[in-house]
Amino acid sequence: MNKNHYVNIFGIAKNLNGIFLKKKILITFLAIIIFFLLVDKVLMPLYVSSEEVVIPSVVGKSEKDATELLKSKGFEVVIADTSFGNEVPVGKIFMQRPEAGKIVKSGRTIYLFVSGGEKTVIVPSLKGKSIIDSKFTLERVGLKLGNVEYMQSNYPKDMVFDQQYIEGTKLKKGSTVNIFVSSGSIAGTIVVPDLIGKSLTEAQQILADSSLQVGKINYLISNTLLPNTVLDQYPVYGNKLNPGDKVDLFITKHGNIPEQSEEIR
Repeated sequence: MNKNHYVNIFGIAKNLNGIFLKKKILITFLAIIIFFLLVDKVLMPLYVSSEEVVIPSVVGKSEKDATELLKSKGFEVVIADTSFGNEVPVGKIFMQRPEAGKIVKSGRTIYLFVSGGEKTVIVPSLKGKSIIDSKFTLERVGLKLGNVEYMQSNYPKDMVFDQQYIEGTKLKKGSTVNIFVSSGSIAGTIVVPDLIGKSLTEAQQILADSSLQVGKINYLISNTLLPNTVLDQYPVYGNKLNPGDKVDLFITKHGNIPEQSEEIR
């Protein structure tokens, strides 16, 4: 095969590639023309000929009523979000987009925002905490510390011993909670009697005659003293208590068992 023959084959192939490229460009060009013709002759006339309507106000209506009203006017409805923490009742529309009064084409999508009501939080337990700890505990859940009232009690000084709302109560976020703080022990009127050396039975009777009670019994091993003999007491002799208060006793007991405690009921 001579050199001219090879040249002819490559020339033919080059011409064919050129023809295919031109056809591809022509087809693409025709497709673009057809697309613009469809937009201009079909889609645009449909849009331009759509009815223009005024968006009604649905703020304050229930989700159901708002949806029905808008759909009856030819609008599409989308519930965009449910928001808590506003004053609009639960289930009511508090905002719409676009706003009421605007003139738009029929079929426009209207976005509605539904109220979830006022957000509530759970009241934590504050008993046993300090005032500062109570303040931080309330703020962590979205509540505020209210009035701090000091009262005499048998709880340690500056300890919260009661609160306005019990633990677990649901309150609106941002509400205040009052607390009651101990200002120290109440001054007693009854002098604690001396019980050391008495038997348990005698100690119980002496305390009862003084309008006091036996508190915790702490048993101590002793093989030299009679069982149930009072070795010590708390509070000690001379302190002042109120009627019904308890006095803890330390009582002897024979044996080799470890010390143990129990409470007279």
